[in-house]
Amino acid sequence: MTSASPAPARPHLTGPPRTGRALTPRGINLALLALALGGFAIGTTEFVAMGLLPELAADLLPAVYESSPEDATAQAGMLISAYALGVVVGAPTIAALSARFPRKKLLLVLLVAFTLGTVASALLPSFTLVLLARFVAGLPHGAYFGIAALVAAELMGPGKRGRGIAIVLSGLTIANVIGVPAITFLGQNSGWRVAYLVVALLFALTFVAVWLVVPMQAGDPGATMRRELKAFSRIQVWLTLAIGAVGFGGFFAVYTYVAPVLTEVTGLDASLVPVVLVFAGLGMTIGNFVGGRVSDWRVIPGLFIFFGFLMFALLGLALTAHTVVGLFVFVFLVGAASSGLSPVIQTRLMEVAEDSQTLAAAVNHASLNLGNSLGAYLGGVVIAAGYGYLSPTWVGLALCVPAVILVVLSVIVAARGRTQSHRRADLGLQKDAVLDGTLS
Repeated sequence: MTSASPAPARPHLTGPPRTGRALTPRGINLALLALALGGFAIGTTEFVAMGLLPELAADLLPAVYESSPEDATAQAGMLISAYALGVVVGAPTIAALSARFPRKKLLLVLLVAFTLGTVASALLPSFTLVLLARFVAGLPHGAYFGIAALVAAELMGPGKRGRGIAIVLSGLTIANVIGVPAITFLGQNSGWRVAYLVVALLFALTFVAVWLVVPMQAGDPGATMRRELKAFSRIQVWLTLAIGAVGFGGFFAVYTYVAPVLTEVTGLDASLVPVVLVFAGLGMTIGNFVGGRVSDWRVIPGLFIFFGFLMFALLGLALTAHTVVGLFVFVFLVGAASSGLSPVIQTRLMEVAEDSQTLAAAVNHASLNLGNSLGAYLGGVVIAAGYGYLSPTWVGLALCVPAVILVVLSVIVAARGRTQSHRRADLGLQKDAVLDGTLS
């Protein structure tokens, strides 16, 4: 008799090359740069509102702003939450429905949707309509990053998927160094509507770049909506999504209100808001690449490392934001710690989702933007309650605690799963031994 069947092998996170032709290193680099340009445009459209909250509040909520700038600014934070909720809704829906579609064509369709949604955000006249436009503009966010991450991972090849994901995400982090400060400066001087029209132009340029240099890749021919949605039947998928949502809620509670912290807590001029955003973006860029390397090393230790780092940075910011040095140093460190988590969580999701790769790659951004919405909302609540502009930092620190607990729980669940798998294997071997003895 044969021994018990071995446990099924872990699925490959990147399938065989499906580009139809071999790419040169230069071709791969150009394709990755085009995908990262999309991340740059997305990062700009997502985060620029954080630097322009006072301008958005004054223009779209003039009556509220005249009576209470704090209340108007907190209410304007709903624009950030609306975009984030669009990501939460769009990521799993689009990913599940489109897993079989050719990846390049899907990316192009998503970029058209981004362009139109951002133009609508710039042109619509009222707060309610702009709020709706920001929700619509967020719908393709998770699907774009998910598909782009799969394309990049396939281009990079086995053993480098974390670095491939980090390259795509680098566009988002570099946006916080260049795009967000530049567009914030433009918005402060020419109006926030002009700023959003420039962001729409970035999406149009990305469409051209992807069309020209990203190779054709087939979708997953065996994918079905039912198979993709099967990911949600796995407890580890839910745990990983919760880790991202709660943990990133801590970052966004701070980042959403960094402009009023600079002006009201540190006492600096509003013209320096783009500068502090540059510091945050530099931290995010460095943290992202470090996170990519760490995720190719070991995922779970990486989660503990970056959450510990984030808690230290948030505490430092809460205690020293009234000083110029403290504000700039710890905003940099908060950005680095939070951005380091992103590729680690992305890789973890792709590990635990098994054959639901498209959905797993996309819903990571849904969970992170759920954290965006959660953090922006809770930060607005404590500000509106009169606790001051620095109170969201303490909210962020508090949110890190359940995130770490969820990582521990994920480790426990994984250990129990391995123990049960070993027991089943041992039982199978024992049965085979008995049968072998009987037959002999």
